[in-house]
Amino acid sequence: MTHAFYSDAAEKILWSDLSVSERTAVMSVRAALEEDPTPDHSRGLPDADPRSESYAIDLLPEQTGGRGITVVYRHSHDLDAVLILWLIAGP
Repeated sequence: MTHAFYSDAAEKILWSDLSVSERTAVMSVRAALEEDPTPDHSRGLPDADPRSESYAIDLLPEQTGGRGITVVYRHSHDLDAVLILWLIAGP
């Protein structure tokens, strides 16, 4: 099982800028990343660190009950951990 954590910036957005339904959707992504850190619906992003890989998962408004949200995260194979870097919410 992989461990998933929020960065300080993502944690702040999660608790201050998202509605309850949006927060629930993001928290479900975090839980799913602990089971599979590289799901098929994630898209790879450029990453300067050769020991990790960066990804994004897009949540549609239908999934969040509010705005569309992109969860940007980095997966470290060495640490067997995921760090959710950013939560980007649409208008």
